[in-house]
Amino acid sequence: MSVKRLSYVLIASTLLSGCSTSQVLENWHTPSAWFGEDNNTADSNPLDSDEVMVAQGDEGLKKSVASGNGDQASDAPLDDAIAPELRKQAREAREKLDNPRNSQDVATSESDLWDRLRAGFQMDHSVDNARVQAQLDWYARHPRYIDRVVERGSRYLYHILEETEKRGLPNELALLPIVESAFDPFAYSHGRAAGLWQFIPSTGKYFGLTQSWWHDDRRDVIAATDAALTYLDRLANRFDGDYTLALAAYNAGGGTVSSSIRRNRNAGKSTDYWSLSLPTETRHYVPKLIALAKIFDDPQAYGIELPALKNEPFFEVVDTGSQLDLAQAAELAGIEINEIYLLNPSYNRWATNPDGPHRLLVPVEKADGFRTALAGFPNEQRVSWQNYRVQKGDSLNTIARKFSTTPSVIQQVNKLNSDLIRIGQQLLIPSATKGSETYALSQNQRLQRTQERQRDGNKVNYTVRRGDTFWDIAREHRVSVREVAAWNGMAPGDPLIPGKQLVIWSKTAQPTKNVASSQRDSAMVRKVGYRVRQGDSLSAIASRFSVNVRDIASWNDLNTNRYLQPGQSLVLYVDIRNSP
Repeated sequence: MSVKRLSYVLIASTLLSGCSTSQVLENWHTPSAWFGEDNNTADSNPLDSDEVMVAQGDEGLKKSVASGNGDQASDAPLDDAIAPELRKQAREAREKLDNPRNSQDVATSESDLWDRLRAGFQMDHSVDNARVQAQLDWYARHPRYIDRVVERGSRYLYHILEETEKRGLPNELALLPIVESAFDPFAYSHGRAAGLWQFIPSTGKYFGLTQSWWHDDRRDVIAATDAALTYLDRLANRFDGDYTLALAAYNAGGGTVSSSIRRNRNAGKSTDYWSLSLPTETRHYVPKLIALAKIFDDPQAYGIELPALKNEPFFEVVDTGSQLDLAQAAELAGIEINEIYLLNPSYNRWATNPDGPHRLLVPVEKADGFRTALAGFPNEQRVSWQNYRVQKGDSLNTIARKFSTTPSVIQQVNKLNSDLIRIGQQLLIPSATKGSETYALSQNQRLQRTQERQRDGNKVNYTVRRGDTFWDIAREHRVSVREVAAWNGMAPGDPLIPGKQLVIWSKTAQPTKNVASSQRDSAMVRKVGYRVRQGDSLSAIASRFSVNVRDIASWNDLNTNRYLQPGQSLVLYVDIRNSP
């Protein structure tokens, strides 16, 4: 979870409250409106930040591997994000993700990708630390987990290793996506981090990873890898080439690490990573990577057998020239559309971004054929077009939703100078060439699968109202903030747009407007950032802000059996009339 250093600073709980209809339409295609970016935050230097980025990893896969249930592992979170009726396509996609190359196609050799990886290891693997040993013990007990992340990562590893070596960085960093996302390109954490490298919106924007309704560059294999390694390189320079400190700063923010170093120095203590007082997530972050590096350096010593990987690229970049329907791209390339999505996970919808970049990653062996087919393919067939006559009650917003596009695209295509339309007006609308079932890995289908998954409680279809917050909704239905967000493919920090449809598995027998919801209009609930002080406890903080311990734990994903650490950042949702 990303937590800003905002001691006693109150932030409005909804950004769009009070917006006019025209403002909402204007914001439809604006990343900050849909991804909740704070422009001030985005423009600040992440090297100086105090944010803790909780890596998503693959908790579902870890739990299934730990329990010995291989079937659950094969259905872990990628499939959980897809509509039930698309399970077959989802399973095929998972097989593609976990088995990108037929093992018969991979010839065992003395010089494979693993040899190249080991040759560039630079970090100290001999560190004797209980945190590293704990991680080693877990991985050694669960070789199946290593198998699965290696199978996923083999699609992307060659490219990441190439980029790591270009910069002269330690090759251990090529294994960092295992810690961050378990090499799941669609991973999205409750801290709003996305993609292989788990960038939060503000840090992604700082490094040029833009977001729109059409795409999210944080999931782009090439762009996000470049941004992550650039970020790590800058952090290493900041900490005089100490990659343990650079990694800690990647997770917790450079400001957090620098502050801890300063405290130790003033106290006459050692300032190496292992001696610093850091957030719990960060204390385990570096040990995970070192444990993985030790295993990949000598897998036999830990009873693990790595599959041979050829030291050659998996994909090539093909210039498409303009927007292209992904189903059309799959047919032209002679591959399944799931393969297109897995190599190009940044695309949210049925087509590439109309504003570019106009490129697709395709398997190496299909690249030349794709270029040839694309050269002879008529431009007017790259996306499907429909004629639509404006009806009473229509707006660009409703029409865009109906055809899975955006008001801005409709305006551009039809050369509209404003968002005003009239009844009977003819509009040309770009649309998908195939049915929704074809685009099984699009954002809409992943969300539908998430929302329709059966869970405990009474299913409630909830429409977000102006002024709603996750905290309000969660209390009304006696569930946690994090549960509401997870059931809807969101993070607790994502904005709630009025009109958005949520699914809630309520613990209330007959969910109605109860005391919690009836008090919304009179309550003045705001989001507060709080930094833990020496001697603080959950009960003391709860008493100070007139909230309860369970809510604080839910908002911050805390284990109530563990002690708070001085300097730890918390998010609170408080009624400012009852707080100091």
